[in-house]
Amino acid sequence: MTSPLSAPFDNLSPVVQAAYRARAAAAEIAPLPRAVKDDALLAIADALEVRTKEIVEANAEDIAKARAAGTSEAIIDRLTLTPERVRAIASDVRDVVSLPDPVGEVVRGSTLPNGIDLRQVRVPLGVVGIIYEARPNVTVDAAALCLKSGNAVLLRGSSSAYASNTALVRVLRDAVGGAGLPADAVQLVPGESRDSVSELMRARGLVDVLIPRGGASLIKTVVEQSTVPVIETGTGNCHVYVDAEADLDMAVEILVNSKAQRVSVCNAAETLLVHQDIADAFVPRALDALAEAGVTVHADERIAAYAEGSKATVVPATAEDWETEYLSYDIAAAVVDSLDKAVEHIRLWTSGHTEAIVTTSQQAARRFTQLVDSTTVAVNASTRFTDGGQFGFGAEIGISTQKLHARGPMGLPELTSTKYIVTGDGHTRG
Repeated sequence: MTSPLSAPFDNLSPVVQAAYRARAAAAEIAPLPRAVKDDALLAIADALEVRTKEIVEANAEDIAKARAAGTSEAIIDRLTLTPERVRAIASDVRDVVSLPDPVGEVVRGSTLPNGIDLRQVRVPLGVVGIIYEARPNVTVDAAALCLKSGNAVLLRGSSSAYASNTALVRVLRDAVGGAGLPADAVQLVPGESRDSVSELMRARGLVDVLIPRGGASLIKTVVEQSTVPVIETGTGNCHVYVDAEADLDMAVEILVNSKAQRVSVCNAAETLLVHQDIADAFVPRALDALAEAGVTVHADERIAAYAEGSKATVVPATAEDWETEYLSYDIAAAVVDSLDKAVEHIRLWTSGHTEAIVTTSQQAARRFTQLVDSTTVAVNASTRFTDGGQFGFGAEIGISTQKLHARGPMGLPELTSTKYIVTGDGHTRG
């Protein structure tokens, strides 16, 4: 069912009307028990599989337009929905069903000396706005996580994925409504122009929080221009540091996986740092492995010195390379004098997402994890593990690189706030 607007709202813009409908839907779903929400999610998963052809055909329109516009293959990869990817998205929704419902969880509680019972419990945020680029899988991930945590969601994808998102939201709304929940709990923000984004960012009081997912420019715009509170998700300028006491075979595997397993995602490595004491043994192997993976190396002078005789494509690094999130088969690389110099480089250029150290030294691992201040610090593991699904959170809403409310992969608990419930027995304050 759809929550109707009453007559006084008829003269409002379509975006504001959608926000009012979302607010009404949020009030309906907030108190629902887990079983009801899970049934709706299962209906969504089934509908995605049943209507895969419809979704993929709509996605093909977006892919054709993107190719005609000269869009890079990395972005097209993020945009593409195949039947296999749709099935994977449906599987992710079922994974969310299996997760605990955070709503109503008692964060802390006690009986005060005066006999009052005090509990702090998790409650939905309310109306969550998601502004994102290119990746239509976010449409389903966001809707599933918001519904499970009792929130309504307003989805504003990029115009490049408009046909895909329209088809997906149509499937989601049909499934949600068929399960007896308000269909307006899931809405695509009306309009393809930037004006609709601006209206969403100004809907303070109707929208409780905005979460931007995309490139640095999008995130900066939302953070700086929104009057609605924002949970900032950051870009992923992730580093792999190979320590003096690294296992070389392990280091090569972690480097290639971090960079090339999937280049178009925020947890892909963008910079390699190598301790000078291991450079002679490691850098030639690293260059050959990166070459085999099709990666171009943007090298400082010390890395470039190893390029002769290598299969690798090596180009000189500029200052811009150290801060670049390539999202492509490119990586910046440098030799550093020490672990502390690696940390100094990371502190200067990191986006605060994920940094990895490869080392057999517990002391080096401990110092690195203490000194590096990012959402995730990996020891002898790929940067690609920074992901809600990999962490066991289910499909994530994003990876927050800020320090307030949520940090790192955001799962269900991060889509809740809390309230205090005070229970007395005629208590009054003197």
